[in-house]
Amino acid sequence: MSASAITKSLVDEFRSRPTLRAGSLIITVFGDSIAARGGTVWLGSLISVMSEFGISERLVRTSVFRLARDGWLGANQVGRRSFYSLTKEGRQKFEQATHRIYGEPRLDWTGEWTLVLLSALDATERESVRKELSWLGFGAISTSLMAHPAAEPDDLKTLLARLGVQDEVVVMNGRTSDESQDDALRDLVRKSWNLEEIDDRYEQFLGHFDPARKAVCANGKLSPRNAFQIRTLLIQEYRKILLRDPLLPSEMLPDDWHGVAAYKLCGELYRGLFHAADRFLTEQVETTHGPLPPPSAEFFERFGGLK
Repeated sequence: MSASAITKSLVDEFRSRPTLRAGSLIITVFGDSIAARGGTVWLGSLISVMSEFGISERLVRTSVFRLARDGWLGANQVGRRSFYSLTKEGRQKFEQATHRIYGEPRLDWTGEWTLVLLSALDATERESVRKELSWLGFGAISTSLMAHPAAEPDDLKTLLARLGVQDEVVVMNGRTSDESQDDALRDLVRKSWNLEEIDDRYEQFLGHFDPARKAVCANGKLSPRNAFQIRTLLIQEYRKILLRDPLLPSEMLPDDWHGVAAYKLCGELYRGLFHAADRFLTEQVETTHGPLPPPSAEFFERFGGLK
């Protein structure tokens, strides 16, 4: 199957879903394409690129309004044109997501766990913090205790500060007393994270995008438009799984974990797409100062290095 036919198949499958989550795809476009190139986009340009996925102008406008209302985006009016950028909170969320999506999996583990004690919070605030911590991969050991074996300290510190609870929660590090508790620990992990479901989703992801990987690697020629479509849907689907994946060390994962293969496929396909996809963005997207600026240096660190 040709790359153009594969692209059409991926877009058609996305459009056929019972619930078309335009806001989620806009978040992916901002995080993957716009944030690394200045962070600002003209609404008209956003409407144009979202039409590549069958999303109407009305739905884009509605979704952008909701994202602005929820604190993700801020608007700047220049004449009759509206330009949207990430808010400070939106940038912080994207930075955390960037580490998870594009960063290399952690291969070593010291055996140490990060524990976050929430008992000092009231019920409403506790539930909000639990939800945010789960997006960082923390699992609920109890209603007041969240845990992760490989948490990023800076991400955790930034999150607690953003939520304004850094002085109300207790963060501790610890480890099991001896190896005899390994079986009990693995049982706790299975209860705290639904690893089987996440692994199934990774396996489906591999089947979904492997034809595109083969086509791109075999030919290497892809129109900028098709490259942008595949790259965006690739990160959209990968990001959705990562929101559920706690990114546990290999010692805590089942045998034949599909997440490793999914990361490799994502990186290989992304490297084959990003140049052409960026040409599409340069041609199609306007900012308050004209075309999008070149990608930042950090952009080329994605998936272990882009060339």
